[in-house]
Amino acid sequence: MTVSAMSATPKKSLKLFSGRSHPELAEEVAKQLDVTVTPQAAYQFANGEIFVRYDESVRGCDAFVIQSHCTPLNDAIMEQLIMVDALKRASAKRITVVIPFYGYARQDKKHKGREPISARLMADLFKTAGADRIMVVDLHTDQIQGFFDGPVDHLMAQKLLASYISETYTDQNITVVSPDSGRVRVAEKWADDLGGTPLAFIHKTRDPSKPNQVVANRVVGDVEGRLCVLVDDMIDTGGTITKATEQLLEAGASDVIIASTHAVLSGPAVERLSSCGAKEVVLTNTLPIPEERRFENLTVLSIAPLVAEAIHQVFEDGSVTSLFDGRA
Repeated sequence: MTVSAMSATPKKSLKLFSGRSHPELAEEVAKQLDVTVTPQAAYQFANGEIFVRYDESVRGCDAFVIQSHCTPLNDAIMEQLIMVDALKRASAKRITVVIPFYGYARQDKKHKGREPISARLMADLFKTAGADRIMVVDLHTDQIQGFFDGPVDHLMAQKLLASYISETYTDQNITVVSPDSGRVRVAEKWADDLGGTPLAFIHKTRDPSKPNQVVANRVVGDVEGRLCVLVDDMIDTGGTITKATEQLLEAGASDVIIASTHAVLSGPAVERLSSCGAKEVVLTNTLPIPEERRFENLTVLSIAPLVAEAIHQVFEDGSVTSLFDGRA
């Protein structure tokens, strides 16, 4: 009897690939998953061109490519795109791009005419390179999920940060503060996680033609005599968050805790954060924070267990939403 087809038991293999921007986080994620980062050759030519080649077969694997878009940001993005292209051409079965910090996330809409929407361009680039799925941590705005034509796993560091705050500052009268009116909804979720605490926000104005410059106005809400937890998704130069801290202390707050996911920490950020009067600055390691950028009242929490668990759920066709009490 002639058999017209061959049957085989499908095999699944998870492979983790890391760019060169934040190898410490990749190694930590690999350890949580009990795998090793797949070896590769990666270097730049004299003119800056990036080259990547994997040292072992990737055919048919479930590939997870982790790269945080830190300085130099465009090199990190380009390297990840090239890694994805190499995997596609080497016949990886599914490619998931893991981006702890998504570059250009602030450019998610046009403030004025003749401006780009660079966050959308980023999604298009990864789709064209060959990404089947994107996994990100704390996007600047939720709408960016719709820019990618495929599944997007939006992981949230809030639970990690809020758990640390509630365990460290038990029995304190806490008010959750948004640094501007645009992040009040995020602050509401924080207030729920901290047991229904009061809310406040800083009413401020910003000139869209001058990036990283803020004019803070007044505190709206009850902060007098209370421990204020000032929450944001990223700290870049630190101007917004440190001016807000100073205003809260002037308004009678007993202490201020700054909690944020992404430690961009450009230019004067470290000096501003260490001298603004905040009791503690709590960040995660979605971006590398070298020793020289650390200061006395800084606490860095690891995002690796969350990322590893999300990767595991995707690989096993499980639920990523269940990691966030159904709120993802």
